Amino acid sequence: MKLWGGRFEKETHKMVEAFTSSIAIDARLWSEDLRLSIAHARMLGKVGVLTSEEAQALVSALGELQSEITAELKESGGSLAIMTKNNAEDIHSEIEARLTRKLGALAGKLHTARSRNDQVATATRLYLRGECSVVVEKLQAVQSTLVSLAENHVETLMPGTTHLQHAQPVSLAHHLLAYFWMLDRDKARLRECAARLNVLPLGSAALAGTSFPLDREMVAKELGFALVSQNSLDAVSDRDFVVEFLSCASLIATHLSRLSEELILWSTPEYGFVELDDAVTTGSSIMPQKKNPDVAELIRGRTGKVFGALIGALTMLKGLPLSYNRDLQEDKEFLFAGLDTVSQSLDLMALMLSKANFNRDRMTCAVEGDFSNATDLADHLVRQGMPFRQAHEVVGGVVRYCIENQKKLEQVSFDELKKISTLFRPSVVDEIQPRAVLNARTSQGGTSPAAVLKQLAQAKQSLGRLS
Repeated sequence: MKLWGGRFEKETHKMVEAFTSSIAIDARLWSEDLRLSIAHARMLGKVGVLTSEEAQALVSALGELQSEITAELKESGGSLAIMTKNNAEDIHSEIEARLTRKLGALAGKLHTARSRNDQVATATRLYLRGECSVVVEKLQAVQSTLVSLAENHVETLMPGTTHLQHAQPVSLAHHLLAYFWMLDRDKARLRECAARLNVLPLGSAALAGTSFPLDREMVAKELGFALVSQNSLDAVSDRDFVVEFLSCASLIATHLSRLSEELILWSTPEYGFVELDDAVTTGSSIMPQKKNPDVAELIRGRTGKVFGALIGALTMLKGLPLSYNRDLQEDKEFLFAGLDTVSQSLDLMALMLSKANFNRDRMTCAVEGDFSNATDLADHLVRQGMPFRQAHEVVGGVVRYCIENQKKLEQVSFDELKKISTLFRPSVVDEIQPRAVLNARTSQGGTSPAAVLKQLAQAKQSLGRLS
């Protein structure tokens, strides 16, 4: 029986039923629906809308459903298909049908002073609040892996690039920690998102509130919501919290995609900076020698799926008049697609990084003779009093001299440099050696081992601030 079928004489066309059904998508909200229903029943008993006996019977039956569905899921290996076998319109209808089989007409009293509109909004907020915490933990796992790798590579030289051209030497630790801080901001954004969505819509009913004497604060407290919604129209009709989460997820996916791109490049023979483990790579059906970075490629590729979910949610909302419209049913498909993709990508990035083998020697060789020490040669002249723009021009000439004479910059002698500028001092030869260039970057946030060790300490401190 439809929850809304009283005024209808004809049955819904099967095509319409299939088109409007959402239970295949929203079945995962079953536990949240039961939780909010238990809190609602208790509140209705407290304020006298239901008798205490009625409220207790509802709470007990809902608790039984929680245990029964948990057992069914365990028996089915976690398949949510068990929730769809009765062809209910959505998970909320399925739960009510199960409750009705237990309690008969009393089950219908549970829907007093609530609508599916505020019920769905509440279940979605409850679910997403929990998932934000899970994603934060997964971000934390990737960050921990990055810190562990960085600790082993504080002095591993590698080319730092701009425009993918060698620019200045950096350490691998410094490079990896750049992603740590990107993910740290992602983590902060998710926490802020979780705080903003932690508002209770239940009690808003369909759109205008209710005439029953509800205690919404009681329900909020039981469900762990910080606030109750202040406007019933807003509470049932907006999904900005879904959009905000998907925006956060899109940035996470972007950062994972950038790191994946570098791992893909670094694992090529031309780079040879890293070898990805057999457990996270695949082969070719025709070329026996191949070892393909498929996991990294799929993380990179599925970024588009997260972006698509964000754009889909924004498009769904953009033209909706107040208050509820059935378009909002689509929010969960977008939400779950973005959430699942980011969650899986984080798990796999942590696994891929934990098994990666970085080639120190290859990275060091890539720095030798790449002229990424040219800025330090210019800085040497600046310290002798030459304006930087002039020093830049002088060192450009030195680089040209090296190219013409097939010399590495760090191999040029003091006598050769002295002929180009009398401001050069003997110490310059030592200053432009690649490791000396690395060690000289001591500014806060720089790439010198001393600065990176301080950065590592800050990163570890940040890891300890898990909320």
